[in-house]
Amino acid sequence: MKVFTMGVHVLDVLVRPVQEIPEGQGATLVDDIRMTAAGTAGGTALTLAKLGARVRSAGAVGADATGDLLVRLLESAGVDTEFLVRRADTATSASVLPIRPNGDRPSLHLLGANITYGPDDVPWDALAEADHLHLGGPELIGVDAAARILSFAKEHGVGTSVDLLAPGVLGSFEQIEAALPHIDHLLPNEDQVLGFTGESDLLTGARKLLAAGAGVVAVTRGGDGALVVTADGAEPVPAFVVDVVDTTGCGDAFSAGYLRGVSLGRTPGDAAVLGSAAAALVAQGLGSDHGDFDLAAADAFAATATSRT
Repeated sequence: MKVFTMGVHVLDVLVRPVQEIPEGQGATLVDDIRMTAAGTAGGTALTLAKLGARVRSAGAVGADATGDLLVRLLESAGVDTEFLVRRADTATSASVLPIRPNGDRPSLHLLGANITYGPDDVPWDALAEADHLHLGGPELIGVDAAARILSFAKEHGVGTSVDLLAPGVLGSFEQIEAALPHIDHLLPNEDQVLGFTGESDLLTGARKLLAAGAGVVAVTRGGDGALVVTADGAEPVPAFVVDVVDTTGCGDAFSAGYLRGVSLGRTPGDAAVLGSAAAALVAQGLGSDHGDFDLAAADAFAATATSRT
């Protein structure tokens, strides 16, 4: 699988455990502080590489020390960073994530260079040679630009998928509608389906996305697993029972596992099982890059682990 992960790349600084921020200039001791590559493109790239895909990332990062570290982290994971453009006048996107003991993760986020990426930065010739394009956070570059990039991929026989970034409360159907006919696999979370479609029922919202042109809608639902909706019907996929340390990157890991499954010819439902397995493996440690696993290990975990009922 030769895949482009295009769009949002973030450097995450994760701190665990954090029950509360000390007042004033107070201090508290923590167990772990880590920095990892992340984002709807960058985080997905990490897990796709683990699962055996050949991954090239494309997006915008700053020409700063944060960007240097982000690039090194991606490259150390086996991701080709040739098409990450460096901005001299804009900082690299970054987040500080104080992880609560139950795995919840409030975020302090810097948008940074991600919002500067656009069609003029796309490596069109290299993209045409890929098997698949995963566009993470298309609402940051605008629906017209996203539609142009996705339609180009489709015209050149490249499969397409999209994961949204904005929370549902900030979404609207107009932000994604023009891109939907060019998306083979849409991979939002439940909140985003409801927020972007304006519907109050998840299945109704997913069907609205299908009616507007998306090929498959695979919705992540946290501990409730996933719901895969196609023209033929809806298939729930349970999550796996694990001791959750941190949910950072779980949605990106699901996307990676799902897309790797699709590339192997699996049905959307079976691909979602691999996605859920990848998410469960990542959730057991700190950061989007947690877990020393490959495709065989993820499949073995899915075959033996307990599913939530």
